[in-house]
Amino acid sequence: MSQPARRVLYTLPVPHQRMFEVLGRRPDIELIPLDQSAALTQVDPVLATVTGYQVGSARDEIAQPYHVHDAFLARAPKLLVVSTNGAGYDTVDVDACTRAGVLAVNQAGGNAEAVAEHALGLMLVLSKRIVETDRYMRRESGIPRNDYLGHNLLGKTVGIIGLGHVGSRIAELCNGLLKMKVLAFDPYLSAEQIRAKGAEKCELDALLAAADFVSINCPLTKETRNLIGAREFGRMKPSAYFVSTARGSIHDEAALTDALRAKTIAGAGLDVWEQEPPPHTHPLMSFDNVMVSPHTAGVTEESRSNITTIAAEQLIGILDGRKPPRLLNPQVWPAYRERFARVMGFAADA
Repeated sequence: MSQPARRVLYTLPVPHQRMFEVLGRRPDIELIPLDQSAALTQVDPVLATVTGYQVGSARDEIAQPYHVHDAFLARAPKLLVVSTNGAGYDTVDVDACTRAGVLAVNQAGGNAEAVAEHALGLMLVLSKRIVETDRYMRRESGIPRNDYLGHNLLGKTVGIIGLGHVGSRIAELCNGLLKMKVLAFDPYLSAEQIRAKGAEKCELDALLAAADFVSINCPLTKETRNLIGAREFGRMKPSAYFVSTARGSIHDEAALTDALRAKTIAGAGLDVWEQEPPPHTHPLMSFDNVMVSPHTAGVTEESRSNITTIAAEQLIGILDGRKPPRLLNPQVWPAYRERFARVMGFAADA
């Protein structure tokens, strides 16, 4: 009896060769690279047969026709699962997947250590004014040291918005290394759950007013888009720093520019942008007290190996009928099980 088709379409570049190593152990799974320069009509014969789609999670790196939305899903009648390359899922309309009876999964937690370390690094660089002095010394001689007084992080207050995998690790690092007070705004966790992660539950306005560092670590959703704007920056202390390693569009870049120009906050560390990478002429690039990186917080050898291993193992489990641990739309499971049985010819987990 022939095995059911397990065909996985994937976008380039692949974060790490571990994906091929793990999936390569299963000769019954066929991997198909996607040529994003091709017209959809050229890819239609492949889309008609694939059961899995491994897609990049950075929205500006994936051509719009190959983002996952209703029109794309309509071209893939056998598609069972959409899996992103990281914790983010900007390229996937989860509601559209639910309507189509398709699972949407991510690799949450796979790069949490890398992102948390990056966020802490930005806090240190900002408070010690390391890049500011580096830039001055490369431009001019005779730096006035007293003009660049920094601050210790020891005992300061960090406000974490979103206490998931990354936020929890930041809390642990700040607590353990620097004995910082950790406040957390996360409406999906109880005070007890937040306390167990080493933080104190706090409403957003109170967090902004009290924190010496505000760290954004929530996903970009309908609820979090433009969460931090002019009003929120206005509630921060003039001595406070704003750090985001989450997603662009959670904070308003124009409002942040205005706050920095008015010196109502002390500086910012930004790894994420509305347009990625941002142009070098972006207004936020003009401030010496803004530390920037091009969405590379999670880009380490270790994290890339980890997320691709998780992605490959999760795909194998799904195509074998198992319920995945990182399901973004759990409400789809009953409808999905009916589709799975029709496509694969056997039943998925109850």
